[in-house]
Amino acid sequence: MKENNFETAVLAGGCFWCTEAVFQRLTGVVKVVSGYTGGSIKNPAYREITTGRTGHAEAIKIEYDPKCISYQELLEVFFATHDPTTLNRQGADRGTQYRSAIFYINEQQQKMAEQVIRTLEDESVFDSPIVTEVTALGAFYNAETYHQDYYNQNSSQGYCQFVINPKLNKLNTTFKSKLKKEK
Repeated sequence: MKENNFETAVLAGGCFWCTEAVFQRLTGVVKVVSGYTGGSIKNPAYREITTGRTGHAEAIKIEYDPKCISYQELLEVFFATHDPTTLNRQGADRGTQYRSAIFYINEQQQKMAEQVIRTLEDESVFDSPIVTEVTALGAFYNAETYHQDYYNQNSSQGYCQFVINPKLNKLNTTFKSKLKKEK
């Protein structure tokens, strides 16, 4: 826990522009930062990540208020808004940097992630097995400034229209009660 009682979750569900846009819209999410984690070199840059040779995943660090949204609810949104059954890819994005992963911060998060995956598997929610890795969080490196708040600043761009908008539409339909109220 932090001094303000906010907690942190780190998730990788393919392109961080997509996951950032989804989680920014949830009530209780205070901040979302796009970045890189799970790799072997310090301070990686996007041009290195895109090669797939650093081992990093494009991930987001979510700061959230557990009084408004739980870690389990974050995981439910995570699994509903990306494909956790494709190894090292999301749609046309391919490579280890696009893998599905949960980077836990403590044992509680690890157990919750494993429990949610077990439940989804037991209920046969997906047609194929879940390949989401559950790994302890190592260093998290913020992505370059132009990657932050990407969708909100570039929503008319083609990738945003064709890849991110369908995820946001699903979010708006499936998790309407969890969305921030528009100002």
